[in-house]
Amino acid sequence: MSAETSIDRQRDPRAISIFMCGDVMLGRGIDQVLPHPGNPVIHEQSMKSAKGYIEIAEQANGPFPYPVSWPYIWGDALAELDRLSPDLRIINLETSVTKSNNPWKGKGINYRMNPENIACLTAAKIDFCALANNHVLDWGRSGLVETLETLNRARVKSAGAGRNIAEAEKPAIMEVKGKGRVIIFSYGVRTSGIPPSWAATDEQPGINFLEDLSDRSLNSIKEKVAESKEPGDIALISIHWGGNWGYEIPPQQIKFAHRLIDEAGVDLIHGHSSHHVQGVEVYKDRLIIHGSGDFLNDYEGISINKSFRDDLGLMYNVTVAPVSGKLLHLQMIPTRIKHFRVNRAAKADILWLRDILNREGKKYGSRVKLNRDRSFTLEWG
Repeated sequence: MSAETSIDRQRDPRAISIFMCGDVMLGRGIDQVLPHPGNPVIHEQSMKSAKGYIEIAEQANGPFPYPVSWPYIWGDALAELDRLSPDLRIINLETSVTKSNNPWKGKGINYRMNPENIACLTAAKIDFCALANNHVLDWGRSGLVETLETLNRARVKSAGAGRNIAEAEKPAIMEVKGKGRVIIFSYGVRTSGIPPSWAATDEQPGINFLEDLSDRSLNSIKEKVAESKEPGDIALISIHWGGNWGYEIPPQQIKFAHRLIDEAGVDLIHGHSSHHVQGVEVYKDRLIIHGSGDFLNDYEGISINKSFRDDLGLMYNVTVAPVSGKLLHLQMIPTRIKHFRVNRAAKADILWLRDILNREGKKYGSRVKLNRDRSFTLEWG
């Protein structure tokens, strides 16, 4: 734990710490190396077996023994999480957890993890999964329902998807003992590639879907936050928005993020969809992660848009003040995916990430300081 984080907590022992990361994609190749690999059949144009992604990864970085244990995929992140001991651990789970053999027609790419591998989440003590994304219905509505049931049995809370619209809109209420509550909402925006037909309705399962970033969408979120947030609560929105590649954040997305804070009572924005890390903003002392990148995927050895380095990620360790939700501290630990596990990034990769974060953060008035332990500390203002 950094000295600055310790100081923040000494100033107010009720300060709430949250680990967040980008997309966690446990299907296809990763599912195949876990203790209980599911049916490997997939329906992609160039790949018919999920085992093919293992072969590509091994061609790129050499063979590795599998099946692996459930904790294996988290790699070096587990020791960091134990050291940091955050109050909450939240991820964007971009995978359907199901044995369904009915892929969503026309989707092209379908992620699925065998429910018998759910222990890989509990091995990392994950508290919450955001589900409003463009892969959770890859294996149909029945696959989504099985995902919800599997998470529930594992006692991992979720939001952003449900058996109907009321359930999909419902936030997760996370009690932090002795400190208060964090209310987590999960939304998926059409700009991230989510089919509008995935929206939950009164009659069918689906996700908590936003067609656009309009006044209507903002007012809907504002209403839901007001219904759930009580005095002293911290409101967090985990939102899947924007394209997969590129550093430029659309002006309407930035404006919407600001309005979530100004008008909807949101204290913390956990954005994702981009396969790589994007800029970090602090607006009125509230943290906005526009795009948190991929944290775990099976893209190893695939050269599409390689210059963006989707193999590099960050562990975002956020400390916020109780009641106000103001950002006190953000420490980021650079990581790299190799052999389907999270590893501490090498020095050259750390310097590359530092330069990217500083370049992209400049427009928001944020910058990162490289610490002696090879983590970053966010500076702003």
